[in-house]
Amino acid sequence: MNRRPRLLATAAAGATAALLLTACGGGDDESKGNDKIAGADTEGSASASPRASASPVEGRPKIELPSDVDITFTPEQSGDATRDAILKDNAEYIRALNAAIVAQNPRLPALEFYTEGEGAAASQDWVQAFKTAGWTVTGTVRYFDRQVDVKSKGRASLSYCGDESKGFSKVIKTGEIKKTKATKNSYIAYGVQVEKNEQGVWELVKIVSTRGAERCQR
Repeated sequence: MNRRPRLLATAAAGATAALLLTACGGGDDESKGNDKIAGADTEGSASASPRASASPVEGRPKIELPSDVDITFTPEQSGDATRDAILKDNAEYIRALNAAIVAQNPRLPALEFYTEGEGAAASQDWVQAFKTAGWTVTGTVRYFDRQVDVKSKGRASLSYCGDESKGFSKVIKTGEIKKTKATKNSYIAYGVQVEKNEQGVWELVKIVSTRGAERCQR
């Protein structure tokens, strides 16, 4: 799909056109590294039985994804209570973003719950690009090498890698899956900034990415 900019919020205007040009999962031309956020099948698909996020925290939205979507996170915990809370809310943000793509709803409450400010605007614009293009995604995506740097009591940053080699674009109307072979561009390095709100939720406020990053080639 479209090449993700280094800062999501700056590139939403060109996202829809780029989505229509190419499929996800990495292509042969490394200069055309195509970024996406892993999503799922469309609503109403026969293979898309809902799957909820495990053990939702009280007060947080329940997030459901179709059964053909497999999103994994390594590590899930660090052994430190603050870092564990940040890792969990980051994972829920990613699930909520996927759920918004599935629902074709940029203002999905679960997505708004885990985002704020620039991060919210970027995420909504990204989902809108999928909706405008008439595309979603399906398959398996893993997020690994997840590291947390706590800046202060209410601010932190995360870095992690995404493996999209088994995640693909899907045309909603036809059900066509745009499979491509895996290349180095199937692997993306992410940098995320989060802030803790009054309800104790670590909201995403900014995200950057680098497709084909060497540190993520595994």
